[in-house]
Amino acid sequence: MKAYVLSLGIGILVGVIYALFQVRSPAPPVIALVGLLGILLGEQLPPFLKQAWQREPAHAAAPAPTDDEQARK
Repeated sequence: MKAYVLSLGIGILVGVIYALFQVRSPAPPVIALVGLLGILLGEQLPPFLKQAWQREPAHAAAPAPTDDEQARK
């Protein structure tokens, strides 16, 4: 996670420098970046669904008896 935050910070710094020098960024248009984000999310979806499908349903456990209920027995 630290590497992602560092990468984002350096990218923002470079973007500010580009803006100060009024240079166009060589980065692709935002629409292309959104498409790449969709691809990354799409890659994560099948394993997530597979894991969720294979997970057994949780069984509801009966609540533990209280001290009063145990004393009555």
